[in-house]
Amino acid sequence: MKRMLNTKKTLLAASLLALATSANAGFTIKLEDNATLTFGGYFKADYRYTSGTVAARDYWIGTGTALDKSQSNLNFAVNESRFNTKYVHGDVTGYIEMDFYGAATKGGYASANEVFTNSSNPRIRHAFIKYKNLLVGQTWSTYVNTSTFAETADFGGALNAEAFIRQTQVRYTMGNFQVALENPESYGGRRGQDSVPDAVFRYNIKRDWGNIAITGLARQLTTLSGTKKSALGFGIAGKIKTIGKDDVRFQLHNGNLGRYVGVAASTDLVDEKVEKSTSVMVAYRHFWTESVRSTAFYGNTQTDLSNRDRTHWGVNIFKSYTKNLSFGFEIGNFEMADKNADSDYAQITAKYVL
Repeated sequence: MKRMLNTKKTLLAASLLALATSANAGFTIKLEDNATLTFGGYFKADYRYTSGTVAARDYWIGTGTALDKSQSNLNFAVNESRFNTKYVHGDVTGYIEMDFYGAATKGGYASANEVFTNSSNPRIRHAFIKYKNLLVGQTWSTYVNTSTFAETADFGGALNAEAFIRQTQVRYTMGNFQVALENPESYGGRRGQDSVPDAVFRYNIKRDWGNIAITGLARQLTTLSGTKKSALGFGIAGKIKTIGKDDVRFQLHNGNLGRYVGVAASTDLVDEKVEKSTSVMVAYRHFWTESVRSTAFYGNTQTDLSNRDRTHWGVNIFKSYTKNLSFGFEIGNFEMADKNADSDYAQITAKYVL
């Protein structure tokens, strides 16, 4: 038994050494008959130029700092790079992933010291356990259809109009139907006094032509005065195949969605009232050749109480030089019409997927 254990340790060490030295590093290690260990992630380098009246940041979200006059910024970063590990043993899966954005998305001493070392802080993106149809832990909210994220140089694409949120939850899947209880948080309200979990419902439709997810959200929010408010919202998001390898991706959201859609484009509560938002995102990806493709995307979110109007559009081109290595170039604009501010950007990206 001891000899078998030592043999397994030796094989694992050899596999890890191969992972560190192989150019084709992403692979699965078989530990025993029904157990595997998988390593994944990617390395990504971004070179980004921004000019306008919205302050530069590593990637656009649903909000920003409006400037009195136009400013230009050039930034080099690798923070989006990430690593993940998945352990599967029979019906049980454990998964963890981290990137290097740390406490902030822009440089400075809080996350990346650009003066001397350019060091960055790691942070957890996902950490969950899955057993058959039950999932517990932190991952994408059940409300999020990740297949609809556009391929972009700017991380996530039109985040200002997409369902984009990761949090701890308990999720149960029954065929095409999913239901989850997720971590509550009243964005714009009183923190630490939410006692009812968010309820998320989702129905998935998958066909040869693509997929569509129909989602619903029911929450209890806590205002700054401590009053409890109900919030409801719905969405539909899909990825549809068109001509050849092309596809169109879309999201439409409406209701009291707050922090679930737009990444700070709207809040849950404004002056003791529940805010309503409407978000639209559409992206089209076209393959010029087997290795060259482009995506054009547009996203807009508007709110009723804070009167926010946030738009992000862009167009890009990507070239795959190997199965794992690609380079991309993107131009676009982020606008906060409610603050009469906008910025143009150009970004070059290099990405190697494990």
